[in-house]
Amino acid sequence: MPFALLSLALAMAITGSNVVVGKLLAHALPVPVVLLVRCVLAALILAPVGLRPNPSPPRGWVLGNVFVQALGGTVLYNIFLLAGLRTTGALQAGIVLSSLPAVVALGAAVALRERLTGRRWLAVGLAAGGVAFVAVGRNADLRGTVGGDALILAAVVCEASFVLMSRLIANRIAATRAIFWVQVVSAVMLLPLAVPRLREAWPALASPRLLSLLAYHAISASVLCNLLWYAGMRRAPASLAGIFTVFLPVTAAVLALLVLGERFVPALGAGFALALASLVLATWPTRATVATPLRSEAMVMRTPE
Repeated sequence: MPFALLSLALAMAITGSNVVVGKLLAHALPVPVVLLVRCVLAALILAPVGLRPNPSPPRGWVLGNVFVQALGGTVLYNIFLLAGLRTTGALQAGIVLSSLPAVVALGAAVALRERLTGRRWLAVGLAAGGVAFVAVGRNADLRGTVGGDALILAAVVCEASFVLMSRLIANRIAATRAIFWVQVVSAVMLLPLAVPRLREAWPALASPRLLSLLAYHAISASVLCNLLWYAGMRRAPASLAGIFTVFLPVTAAVLALLVLGERFVPALGAGFALALASLVLATWPTRATVATPLRSEAMVMRTPE
């Protein structure tokens, strides 16, 4: 169990670190180029498991589902996230991103007709309050704009749609195979956007520092985070795993302060507290939850990228 919990914590901490890395990359390279390189590298690394035992792509409505996941959860999510990070702080972005569990719960209630308990409604309200305090903090001479914050929130909505769509095929396709094909479809979608910008990005790609950041972003966000999450979920109770999403905003906040030198004002402190409270409420185990380890890789939830 200690190894499983460490794996879950590391997966979320690496996800949080990619908020800061993504901000650095968004200022140095065109967003479509960053995403294309990331998807291609991830697909190459995942190919040995994604193509085994069945190398053919999914068919029918499962393929359509993968297409929607690629569009919402990879292409649009990352375009909104990286574009938003151009004009808003990583600390603020981390707080807004932490509203994901609450947004997923709300989306499940609306789209999938799942019952939303009073505690989940409270989590949604706290998440909204956290985002509101980000807007207040933005007015306190912080590095951020309304447009940037709105783009980060749009990224959260896109990621929530990914989570909801992935639930529909959870028992139809193994998680690693689904993620591999999502990367492939995403790369195909990104080609028309990225290829015209490659000449513009070429001088920046000559920087070893930038290349190392790009490699870290590609490998950690789409591959390492998911592998660590799967390793933890195979041994830890499913009801416990969601709590570890707390490490995402915490890591993003710490690195934003230490690496980027962003300011931490009282309004953001309040937003951070509300965000953490929302996360805990949205993911804390309930009595009805069966606290047993997951046995099927297809049932594993994905880490936010």
